[in-house]
Amino acid sequence: MGDKPEPSDAAAQSNTLHPVYTVTNIQNKVRVLDGTKVSYSSWVKFFQQNARGYKVMNHIDDTLSPAKTDPTYDSWMEIDDIVLQWIYRTLSNDLLVRLLKPKSTTLEAWLWLKAIFSQQQRP
Repeated sequence: MGDKPEPSDAAAQSNTLHPVYTVTNIQNKVRVLDGTKVSYSSWVKFFQQNARGYKVMNHIDDTLSPAKTDPTYDSWMEIDDIVLQWIYRTLSNDLLVRLLKPKSTTLEAWLWLKAIFSQQQRP
């Protein structure tokens, strides 16, 4: 009597802070990609390590975002914006001005960078 009911697993998870919110300066973890001092392949390795560690790989792999009607959509998009900021903050100014586009998603930016550096490696 008088005991509070146990929260469900879903409720407990929704009250847990996502690890992405604990990153205060991504440049301390991923060096700035400039294509000379830091190669694309090195940058990708560093970025993916952090994406796995902070549980946001689903924003740079082929995982689709939830539908706009899905209750998790707003949270997904908020986290996507943070990871997109990670990309922006770890690019040289030359790359950044080429990448900035309105309403871009993290996956779109990730694939754009991959395409740019894949083209540069072709003979």
